[in-house]
Amino acid sequence: MSAEAATAGAPQLRVELRGVGKSFGGTWVLQDIDLEIEPGRVHALVGENGAGKSTLSKIISGIYTADTGTLVVGGQEVSFGSPRDALDRGIATIAQELALVPALSVAENVFLGREPRRGGFLDRRQLRRQFLELAGPTGFELSPDAPVGSLRTADQQKVEILRALARGASFIIMDEPTAALAGRDAELLHGVVRRLAANGTTVLLISHFLGEVLELADTVTILRDGRHIRTAPASQETEASLIEGMLGRSIGSVFPEKSAPPVGADTVLEVRDLVAPGVNGVSFDVRAGEVVGLAGLVGAGRSEIAHAVYGAVPRTSGTVRVAGAEAPANVPGALRSGLFLISESRKEQGLVLGRPIRDNVTLSNLAELAVGGWVRTAAERRESREVLGRVTVAGDDRRNVSALSGGNQQKVLFARALQRKRKVLIADEPTRGVDVGSRRAIYDLIAEQSREGIGVVVISSDVEEVLGLAHRILVVRGGRIVAELTGDEMTEEHILTAAFAQPSTTGRASAPNEERGGEEA
Repeated sequence: MSAEAATAGAPQLRVELRGVGKSFGGTWVLQDIDLEIEPGRVHALVGENGAGKSTLSKIISGIYTADTGTLVVGGQEVSFGSPRDALDRGIATIAQELALVPALSVAENVFLGREPRRGGFLDRRQLRRQFLELAGPTGFELSPDAPVGSLRTADQQKVEILRALARGASFIIMDEPTAALAGRDAELLHGVVRRLAANGTTVLLISHFLGEVLELADTVTILRDGRHIRTAPASQETEASLIEGMLGRSIGSVFPEKSAPPVGADTVLEVRDLVAPGVNGVSFDVRAGEVVGLAGLVGAGRSEIAHAVYGAVPRTSGTVRVAGAEAPANVPGALRSGLFLISESRKEQGLVLGRPIRDNVTLSNLAELAVGGWVRTAAERRESREVLGRVTVAGDDRRNVSALSGGNQQKVLFARALQRKRKVLIADEPTRGVDVGSRRAIYDLIAEQSREGIGVVVISSDVEEVLGLAHRILVVRGGRIVAELTGDEMTEEHILTAAFAQPSTTGRASAPNEERGGEEA
């Protein structure tokens, strides 16, 4: 069934929160929230990490129960005991952390628990037919038979969206739905959101991308420190007004001022003819004090390039030199050479979530803090507090790192990088899932590294972020660098032209190695 068919006939739901509050361990994370979410609208929630957005959405979706106040759905007071209770009332959630079964196919995940059966057995022909009918209008190109575990994150996100549509929900909560999407994928999702709202489905959108909020939302609610600041039509808001409401102050420019690298600065990173899984003959340089952006579509090979340079995956051929010396093709050797990578997924590839903040900060530098195999606790404590101060993470560093907001977790990874003597810093998706206040702090850290003469490589799906930070932009497609943009050529149009392999009118955005058969991302 189509997206429209999935919700046809479902009752439109008006959701109200009246005096809602929620506390954890005696700390109030929501206080006296009065909010009305009208049916058939896109209603956005914005606020810094820790403002209460996710807690509020989890009360609506049945994950949490409010400690004070009442939840009203369709004119009736309700108290959901589980997400199943909420789903029975037409409320579905697409969570930021995907909840899929990797071993099952795409179609089986979409219709999980509602599979068509014949004689007690799964009717695969009917399952496939229902999937194609549902997915067709969305524009999501997914094979119904592909194992979900084999898909990239962007496509797994699409499976979650389709599952919500398949359940006929008339109120869908989308928590950072485009955090793992870029370019055309994000635009397709925006189209789905608009069609859902036009058909009477309510979408509660939680997003750190304020441009996305203003583009999609009919109404915007700002939360700060667990309190309702205001609800207003999106047409009356700007990015600046939303930021001021979220922070309680003006943040000024989103990006720090760029400081040009010194004329004649030495090359600190030299990559030549690098071949590795997902990397097809990449060459580029980074100078001291220069910020180089790697742009491109999700799946284009940007992260693969970073991991190959860092030695985290085997290299088939090619060389990597740091400050003129060849860097070994392994992580310990890369670290010794002066390379440091802040990986794309802080939870899966960066942090040790079960350990304290201090342990996560000093993890890269234990050899310098140990004598005879024993870590000098006092030195570790001093070092941790010093670098945490530099990245503005306050509080007891003995707390578990999992208790921090996404923005502060990302700052902990930057603090770990500051522990190492480095010549090159690679930051892969440095602000994914990070609120606007923490985002500016991270941008300042990147600019500070540049001013200190460190070569920085920034990888981001956010084109505006790459444009705002980089002195020079390399566009990646099919594991190759297909364009180099500088100066006035650094525009969103030129980046997307190269990323999608469309004809360029500038001459520079066309692929320099296109004749070698550049692949589509």
